Amino acid sequence: MSNSYNEPLTFDKVWAALMENREYQKETDRLIKETDRLIRETGQEIKETDRLMKETREQMKETDRRMKETDKKIGDLGNRFGELAEHLVLPGIMEKFNKIGFEFTIDSQNAKFRDPETRRIMAEIDILLENGEIVIAVEVKSKLQEKDVIKHIARMDFLRKCADARGDKRKYQGAIASAITAKEARNYALDAGFYVLEQSGDTIKLDLPEGFVPREW
Repeated sequence: MSNSYNEPLTFDKVWAALMENREYQKETDRLIKETDRLIRETGQEIKETDRLMKETREQMKETDRRMKETDKKIGDLGNRFGELAEHLVLPGIMEKFNKIGFEFTIDSQNAKFRDPETRRIMAEIDILLENGEIVIAVEVKSKLQEKDVIKHIARMDFLRKCADARGDKRKYQGAIASAITAKEARNYALDAGFYVLEQSGDTIKLDLPEGFVPREW
């Protein structure tokens, strides 16, 4: 068997080697160009991604700002609506309760109650109805929710504490007046022992369901 390394070089062999190297060089150049193209495209994609992320962050900031503005407007509207509800409720509320057997002689608005020990204001009652035997604390809401009922229970507990501290032996009861009252929230308030007054046209109505027993504090 002959050894190819010992074979003499010929023009054909040299030419074949040159052509093979030339093709290899072309393929290498092609791969280099393709790699450069991919790098450039990747760079553009990164820039585009950065741009989109920046735009997204700016849009999120703008959305957050608008949401805060909307929340503030809703809060302001709720406050004004609450004030309007109080003005609708107050003029006729004593008459509504007196028609079902009470004999209230005093009604007051935004009554403040202080802690007997610290003297800090701890509760504010929208409307307070009073006579010599009983006091009804009325909370006015634009839209009644279950959390409002829970808060009013805590408020009534505090009123009882204040009454005991000053020797007030009258019975305390609670009521909630609302412009918008969902059935579930209404039933929740009634189950808690609160009178529920609901807006009806330009006035309010006080309907007592059969078997309703008001809670006393």
